Amino acid sequence: MDTNTQTTTSVHTDPSTMMTPVIVPSLLSIAKSTRAFLALLLADIGLHPGQDQLLDRLDPLAPVSVSALAEQLSVRPSTVSKMLDRLIEKGLVARSANSADARRTMVQLTPDGERVQATVRNVWQRLEIDLAQSLSQDELQVLQSSLTRTGDILTQKLRRLR
Repeated sequence: MDTNTQTTTSVHTDPSTMMTPVIVPSLLSIAKSTRAFLALLLADIGLHPGQDQLLDRLDPLAPVSVSALAEQLSVRPSTVSKMLDRLIEKGLVARSANSADARRTMVQLTPDGERVQATVRNVWQRLEIDLAQSLSQDELQVLQSSLTRTGDILTQKLRRLR
């Protein structure tokens, strides 16, 4: 390795010369704003943030285990259990024992849950359309590509840490 390469490498790894973070603060701000906006829309249908994502992941014809649901949502099973308790109280989800393994709890949508799931997806669609109408086609394509790539990178890094 020549001297120029070493100098260049050390400049990029020296914290005093690093650029001001842009990506992480932007992602955090967007996530916070999106969640706050969705919270207002979900309150209109009697849901709290996070419950929409759980309902969206459920297939009315295929019960799923609490642990699999937790993995899909990237949260702890105890978090899913608390969310399920609230959704069960509302009659949107039902718990049952796994026929093959009684230690495993399965969950699935009720008919009321299916209706609310459709409403949640409608809320998401309306917000998606509202946001998309504020951007040009080129901006939408760049945004989608960048968000997908960023999500893939974060998912890979997260898997390595778990």
